[in-house]
Amino acid sequence: MKNVLETKYIEEVRPALLKELGIENINAAPRVQKVVVNIGLGEALDNPKALEGAVNDLTIITGQKPIITKAKKSIANFKLREGREIGAKVTLRGYKMWSFLDRLINVALPRVRDFRGISGESFDGRGNYTLGLREQLIFPEIVYDRIDKVRGMEITVVTSAENDESAYALLNLLGMPFMKDEE
Repeated sequence: MKNVLETKYIEEVRPALLKELGIENINAAPRVQKVVVNIGLGEALDNPKALEGAVNDLTIITGQKPIITKAKKSIANFKLREGREIGAKVTLRGYKMWSFLDRLINVALPRVRDFRGISGESFDGRGNYTLGLREQLIFPEIVYDRIDKVRGMEITVVTSAENDESAYALLNLLGMPFMKDEE
């Protein structure tokens, strides 16, 4: 069973990428490998219930149970000890990844207030794109009355592209609403 966005990638985006980037082998075309959705919770140190709320929100948004992330090292200024639970993340692959990307691009991002597009400069140099959201309410699955607090999240789209230009071309053809350069 294929998602609408995955079908679009196979039928339209991949052939266009092969032509645009001058690639001959169909398997060398850049593709989306996984999507990681992460909520960092500094407040979880003082309020253990915050972690529960973040886990519930991530489960509703992604349809997959998140794992709880722990601090890798102690930082005295933040009153942080190694091993403390400070966030939650979900790694999506396959069908769930494609359906999440489809909802993000076509439903959630257009619901952002005063939306003019997302920055085209958030690539990491290796073809991965990270998008920061200020609130989880842009996803229609989240009911405003049932959330305990408005939280932001990071969404990282990991691609097989070798550079940022190829990854930009891939995400642009998939329909990611990048800001138009105003000249």
